[in-house]
Amino acid sequence: MKSYQKLTTTQPAACRVEEEGAAPLPTGRGKLAPWWVGSGLLVVAVLLSTITVWVLRQVSGGWLGPTPPPKCLLVPESRRFDCYPERRVVVTQELCESRGCCFIQTPPPAEGKRGVPWCFYPPDFPSYTLESLNQTALGMAGLLVRREKAYYPRDIEKLRLDVEFETDTRLHIKITDAANPRYEVPLDVPRVMKRAEHPIYSLNFSWDPFGVLLQRKATGTVLLNTTVAPLIFADQFLQISTSLPSKFLYGLGEHRGSFLHSLDWNTLTLWARDVSPTELFNLYGAHPFYLLMEEGGDAHGVFLLNSNAMEVALQPAPGLTWRTIGGVLDFYIFLGPDPNMVIQQYQQVIGFPAMPPLWALGFHLCRWGYRSSNETWQTVRAMRNYQIPQDAQWNDIDYMDGYRDFTLDSQKFASLPSLVQDLHKHGQHYVMILDPGISSTSPHGSYWPFDEGLRRGLFLNTTQGQPLIGQVWPGFTAFADFSNPATHQWWLENLQHFYAHVPFDGLWIDMNEPSNFMDGSEDGCPPGDFDSPPYTPAVLGDSLSAKTVCASAKQKASVHYNLHNLYGLMEAKATASALIQIRGKRPFVISRSTFPSQGRYSGHWLGDNRSQWKDMYYSIPGLLSFSLFGIPLVGADICGFSGSTSEELCTRWMQLGAFYPFARNHNTQNEKAQDPTAFSPAARTAMKDVLLTRYSLLPFLYTLFHRAHLQGDTVARPLFFEFPRDVATWELDRQFLWGRSLLVTPVLEPGVDSVTGYVPQGTWYDFYTGSSVNSSGEMLKMSAPLEHLNLHIREGSVLPTQKPGTTTGMTRGNPLRLIVALSSHSTAWGDLFWDDGESLDTFEQGNYSYVVFNVTQNIFTSTVLHASTEATKVTIGTLSIFGMQKPPSKVLLNGQEKPFSYLDNQVLTVSDLGISLSQGFSLQWL
Repeated sequence: MKSYQKLTTTQPAACRVEEEGAAPLPTGRGKLAPWWVGSGLLVVAVLLSTITVWVLRQVSGGWLGPTPPPKCLLVPESRRFDCYPERRVVVTQELCESRGCCFIQTPPPAEGKRGVPWCFYPPDFPSYTLESLNQTALGMAGLLVRREKAYYPRDIEKLRLDVEFETDTRLHIKITDAANPRYEVPLDVPRVMKRAEHPIYSLNFSWDPFGVLLQRKATGTVLLNTTVAPLIFADQFLQISTSLPSKFLYGLGEHRGSFLHSLDWNTLTLWARDVSPTELFNLYGAHPFYLLMEEGGDAHGVFLLNSNAMEVALQPAPGLTWRTIGGVLDFYIFLGPDPNMVIQQYQQVIGFPAMPPLWALGFHLCRWGYRSSNETWQTVRAMRNYQIPQDAQWNDIDYMDGYRDFTLDSQKFASLPSLVQDLHKHGQHYVMILDPGISSTSPHGSYWPFDEGLRRGLFLNTTQGQPLIGQVWPGFTAFADFSNPATHQWWLENLQHFYAHVPFDGLWIDMNEPSNFMDGSEDGCPPGDFDSPPYTPAVLGDSLSAKTVCASAKQKASVHYNLHNLYGLMEAKATASALIQIRGKRPFVISRSTFPSQGRYSGHWLGDNRSQWKDMYYSIPGLLSFSLFGIPLVGADICGFSGSTSEELCTRWMQLGAFYPFARNHNTQNEKAQDPTAFSPAARTAMKDVLLTRYSLLPFLYTLFHRAHLQGDTVARPLFFEFPRDVATWELDRQFLWGRSLLVTPVLEPGVDSVTGYVPQGTWYDFYTGSSVNSSGEMLKMSAPLEHLNLHIREGSVLPTQKPGTTTGMTRGNPLRLIVALSSHSTAWGDLFWDDGESLDTFEQGNYSYVVFNVTQNIFTSTVLHASTEATKVTIGTLSIFGMQKPPSKVLLNGQEKPFSYLDNQVLTVSDLGISLSQGFSLQWL
């Protein structure tokens, strides 16, 4: 049996497959040397390991047991891949060795940590052999054979390997059962027609044992090396491990924690679960994608297209293990090499996000606990009275009759239709909540949604073919099966009936993990391998049915065991489709549960957070993670959902939240109000001012969303995306950028009047004053009184802004102000996308304007690359130029002299331009 190791340049078991025939692997950086020790150090390593273990045994009084075999001692702790990952099991030597693995006890880890595995794979553990490999039109196909059974039931002896060189920067590797079809995620992915001609990667295989070795050609960096541990492929246990080229890994959601994951024996579980965001727990969504920064600033990403319960084990080698309990191993690898490009390439597979309506980027207000529509209305009126921007008013489940979907409390919310009419009259919008659990206890004939769903057979069923009954807000409920296309039609009809009474504008889909107040159902879950699989990942509650439905529940497309993580995605797809059919405009949907590709249908909020300072901080890693996942319309509940906020916390959080792409203040019941009108005049004014700042930036923000929709750019962006060679940015998650140009540095601690933030190398300009800050790439202390949020514009940028109104509609009609932030070479660039803000497919149909702004050689030019009638309705009123080192003698607008002002902080302002956005122009200074 061959050992698990990286391949050396002399080992014949390697096959280079990006070219015809075999070739030796490259030497130098990225050389594939043996992964535990070099052969020349073998004796030394054994001696040192033996001495170390002997000393430990003397100190421990012998509790470490007998001396392990030399082959086990050769494996360094950081590279011990777990052979017994089961939780709630005390792993003994007997249990471990029954699997043919090495057993070495180590000191127990700190509380909450997994620690070094006691039971790990020896170098010669049996795996698959690559028996054959043949060229195909797009890549190659191979046969993998396992000659010795692994330790999970229904081990699959023969696997099919398919490799497709899809693009020069995208590789597709799929491993599945060679003999029998298996469940695969029903996600539309691109089908390429020809093999990539000039890939920037080289792919090699180890034949025996089988392993994948992927390198970046330009640097030789090894991106994947799966020879570090055996491949296991049983019916309900699939596992593959790889080394990693660095410790800088991001993604793998949905979890609460820092943006940069710890590789200190950290296991991340992916299984959609209703639980208030808490560290170490699997949360609402599942995103099996990671981004990794390599030494030197290159980046790559890996996506496992698999929707089964999963865990990803990270270890300090650095290394990673994918462990899933169904489906196939279907990997996409994205080579970047820039981190922005990695995310674009990922979205080329899962789909680009939808373009939101402009009003979705305004300020949203909600709470659970509005006791009536009149009380809701009072809040709206108070916001208007103080002239605080607001685009959307929401209602939680309070509006329903008995918490049943598609009903209205005719006593407390009788005036809701009038409230919605009033909102529309003022250019505002209404959003309501819906849950997927449909009340099953109403008398027959009295509740159409259940009666008709039952008649059409649209609910999740038990293994006995009856609707699975759980419990949610209305009591006993059945669960809509959104994997059934017929359910989408029923969902649409229900929404049409309600829309006739309450003409809502957007929908908030909650509880769609799906959440269940019971474990499984009212009758529990039946025995069997779906509800009690041979291996259960480290899910909260230790059971797949914990606070959700039975994994054995039957759905149209497959069993819930396979579809659970897709539930929110499928509901979002049905909801977005219904909104398009009902309103004929861009849909606005916010979903709690998410899966890759969901940005095409909905945004996301980060769930039921708490009114605590640490929760405010954690919202930034959450924001940035969902930027990686292709869901740019994301935000957290501003001021916190549960618990009671303070005026200081809420003020600071409103400042941060004004720069969430999706900005909503939301509160739980039985807590004091936390909308801006509920606070002192000083706090209220600070909140109003920062919302006005957001609204002034709507043209810039809207353009960022267009670029996200068009090509997968991020909106809220980590600093290292723009400064990938600056290692100091790789761990930053207390600041973020909008696009490439605007740096947001919020205050995240109580009782301070300053904030320390990282300012990357270059010139940055204070957004409010235009004063410059020159940085060598350093932490800088900034003044931050309670009423102030630090915003800085990057040199070389042009930001389109607008005089703010109290709604997006009012703002749209106001004059534009273009802010030019000159580079050290006196250049700048920016752009603006403009359409009617709500119609479907405006870009695709050509109903938009696109304008590019450029500064070079003391001339600002506005060039209209595409025009529509909408652009004739708005004018450019002001041009502000930051970084003008000396006052000009004159300013010429299209050759005509124009008055200007110049300030000592090197800001030139030209006002009263009055130029239609649809007209190009130039402005020169002499």
